[in-house]
Amino acid sequence: MIYVALLHSIVLAPGRRVIMADLRAMAEELGYRNCRTLVSTGNLVFETDRLPIGDIERILETAFEKRFGKHIDIIARTGTDWLKLAAGNPFPSGEGSEVGVRVMRKPLDESVLDLLARHRGDEKIAIVGGDLWVDFGGKASETRLLSAMTTKKLGIGTIRNANTVAGLAEMIG
Repeated sequence: MIYVALLHSIVLAPGRRVIMADLRAMAEELGYRNCRTLVSTGNLVFETDRLPIGDIERILETAFEKRFGKHIDIIARTGTDWLKLAAGNPFPSGEGSEVGVRVMRKPLDESVLDLLARHRGDEKIAIVGGDLWVDFGGKASETRLLSAMTTKKLGIGTIRNANTVAGLAEMIG
């Protein structure tokens, strides 16, 4: 079965980042097959026997901490679920680098939209399948909305832009 795993952060310490070849090697040491990464931001695609997503996340987080000496939240999806996520982009006409999704470990409730509304400027937001999609309408780094999209406020998740989402979907096939 194909899985996608997203690292919340690849920063291990000031000046030290996870190298994607090391991430692939870690996954291969776990017995995962056909391990591939996309860009240098912690996006891993691999194959293994069918396991519950929670097990995949725990296995990867434990192995990551053992190998790199730091806990990082890792969000996993089956390949099929990733393709659904990619197809569910509610802002397909937006610029791929300006549209992003916060992929969540536990699905968000629609009530989160009210929490985010007071931080929102011109951004468009939507929850699709429990994940938060945002059309930033410009550079994501220039929005006040990011300050409300934290783990503390929304739960464990990580943001990827629409180009990365599409690239991972293409890797899955």
